[in-house]
Amino acid sequence: MDCLFCKIIAGEIPSTKVYEDDAVLAFRDINPQAPEHIVAVPKTHIESANDITAQNVKCVADVWERIPKIADKLGFGKDGYRVINNCGENGGQTVPHIHFHILGGKKFTDL
Repeated sequence: MDCLFCKIIAGEIPSTKVYEDDAVLAFRDINPQAPEHIVAVPKTHIESANDITAQNVKCVADVWERIPKIADKLGFGKDGYRVINNCGENGGQTVPHIHFHILGGKKFTDL
């Protein structure tokens, strides 16, 4: 598979990991859009939100369960943060592996 995030998960491409367990990997974004910009991915390959099924939804739920823990670990959980998922090319998804951007460390304005 030629998936960038699968290669990061496999350790073939280096990343700055902030959290890892058997189901989820979170690492610092290489082009941060906030003081804290973390990318959280399920270790199971799912292309986008359009590909969530009854069979793989637990993989996505695992990521959502870890997000508050990651934010707390990095010290911005109590102050608030933003979670973004881009879906498909027109939605701004540039890597075809479902992922969630966790942005924190500043006050965000309305979109």
